[in-house]
Amino acid sequence: QVQLVESGGGLVQAGGSLRLSCAASERTPISYVLGWFRQPPGKEREFVAAVSWSGRNTYYGDSVRGRFTISRDNAKNTVYLQMSSLKPEDTAIYYCTARPGIVTPKDPKEYDYWGKGTQVTVSS
Repeated sequence: QVQLVESGGGLVQAGGSLRLSCAASERTPISYVLGWFRQPPGKEREFVAAVSWSGRNTYYGDSVRGRFTISRDNAKNTVYLQMSSLKPEDTAIYYCTARPGIVTPKDPKEYDYWGKGTQVTVSS
């Protein structure tokens, strides 16, 4: 029902910044929790951040808290992930995800819709 398309990934130097965007299909209900997961090479998919349907409540994984900021613009059907102070260990494929309701689980199996991902590579 919901299509998600990530963009904004690329190559960045350590300490730099990058902004990811995820555009949801038109007519996507605003009452969906939106979030980001990432999957480093050879590792499991990891919770990065989530934002409530109102945009007022945000949640972050321990490894990114204080460096990343999630936000959403419901008028544009878009969720963003502003990343700063990037580290080589942030290198991963970043996936946009969505689920109905207000709960923001950290288990990727609890989310219903996924984008195809965008690669973020942080060089030393």
